[in-house]
Amino acid sequence: MNHHYIYDPFVILFDIGSAAWNLDRWKGDLWETCRIGLPYHDREANDSLILGSLIAWFFKELTDQLGDKLNVIGHFHEWQAGPGVILSRSRKIPMATVFTTHATLLGRYLCAGNADFYNNLDKFDIDKEAGERQIYHRYCLERAAVHCAHVFTTVSQITAVEASHMLHRKPDVVTPNGLNVKKFSAMHEFQNLHSTSKARIQEFVRGHFYGHLDFNLEKTLFFFIAGRYEFSNKGADIFLESLSRLNYLLRVHRNDMTVVVFFIMPAKTNNFNVESLKGQAVRKQLWYSEWLLKMLLLPEPHIIFHPEFLSSTSPLLPMDYEDFVRGCNLGVFPSYYEPWGYTPGECTVMGIPSVTTNLSGFGCFMEEHVSDPAAYGVYIVDRRFRSPEESCKQLTQFMFSFCQQSLRQRIIQRNRTERLSDLLDWKYLGRFYIHARHLALNRAFPDKFKIDPMAPLKTEGFRYPRPYSVPPSPSASIHSTPHHSDVEDDDDDEPYDEDEEAERDRLNIKAPFVLGIVPEGKNKQPEESGN
Repeated sequence: MNHHYIYDPFVILFDIGSAAWNLDRWKGDLWETCRIGLPYHDREANDSLILGSLIAWFFKELTDQLGDKLNVIGHFHEWQAGPGVILSRSRKIPMATVFTTHATLLGRYLCAGNADFYNNLDKFDIDKEAGERQIYHRYCLERAAVHCAHVFTTVSQITAVEASHMLHRKPDVVTPNGLNVKKFSAMHEFQNLHSTSKARIQEFVRGHFYGHLDFNLEKTLFFFIAGRYEFSNKGADIFLESLSRLNYLLRVHRNDMTVVVFFIMPAKTNNFNVESLKGQAVRKQLWYSEWLLKMLLLPEPHIIFHPEFLSSTSPLLPMDYEDFVRGCNLGVFPSYYEPWGYTPGECTVMGIPSVTTNLSGFGCFMEEHVSDPAAYGVYIVDRRFRSPEESCKQLTQFMFSFCQQSLRQRIIQRNRTERLSDLLDWKYLGRFYIHARHLALNRAFPDKFKIDPMAPLKTEGFRYPRPYSVPPSPSASIHSTPHHSDVEDDDDDEPYDEDEEAERDRLNIKAPFVLGIVPEGKNKQPEESGN
């Protein structure tokens, strides 16, 4: 591939508004094609039909011009792009098609409704559920696109299981979401960035708790959760309950560590916490206009709710999200419904430990590729095979154990976390998209492209064993009683040589694997199998 096409692709924009006058005619075409009718009041569905019709029109003109010179692949994402797949296939346009769902439409609705989703995947009356939520036409577009595409993919194994039930087609390939990973020339530069950003968060906390700062900031850990304001889907409910239990454990064990927790979740609010702003004003002698007073302080000790995205231009917490993440000690994302999970992935590439779950695509991915994720700073809460109470206990223990670590142990863990970033780089994960497109070409043009579609996806990939310096028992490196946390421990029982361990990890990154395999020892859900 040419470098230009990988990093700087050409973009064609379609003006939906200019073609809206064709909507009624295109609705008729859709009905004649697949008997799917769209209600007049669903603006998003109508726009998706206009876009899909324009795309099919465009590909018809393109393939007519190209003839047999080049072969065209159309990769469509999410149900809104579905009409483009449906119309391209129904009009027999000579092109290969791939359709990717990042989360099934109905799955997101069912989880938001507090359904016991994963234990009832094979029990839902899909048509009835979609109809009751008035999204039946959208569901039909999604399902038709899934079945029309030459190749169907999802972003994780957990979503593959979901799609098999919700959309009645097993994905052909799992195509995980990657990140553009920036590797630093100096091995410990990301540690310096952590220290710099942490100092800025400490400065904010001094102002936020001005007059009430009765704890030592040098013995304070910063935890955070971020994402859509979906209280149950994102695990905010279990996180809050676990924080309450963590508070109890820290007091009972007389641990001198303080935990300040940030909830970074955009939400509608008209309430202001004036006291918070007074603290900032006293420290900085700044005056803030009333429309900026959006910081809320919840009644629980030291929990801070920030109901908007972070920005370096904010006078309250003037940090971009990336800088904020780098300054924290632990990201906590105990999601119940998370098809992938960019937030823990972003933590990983920045060398910040995080909590995820085995109901998130990211958590499943790490379980497949890392023998001891916790040693590398990725704590995976079991929300799939345990009760909510058991999951809450596990999350509490993860956080309590983290609070018991010494400064040296946290530095070692951050080094290991950052080394996992190679797993998430598009330079590596892009190969699964390439495989999906090759498979689509084979199915669209079998005479030109020979490939065995049943052959396993062969890739030279990653498999991280437990770090050699970690004792055999996962619990052996966790102190049974609390101890001073931010003082270097000369007598730590964990031998460690960063250069030697990093080199061993590099040598271990060679075992072949296939994405989509259920971790050994886990029970399969109904109809679940590896891809």
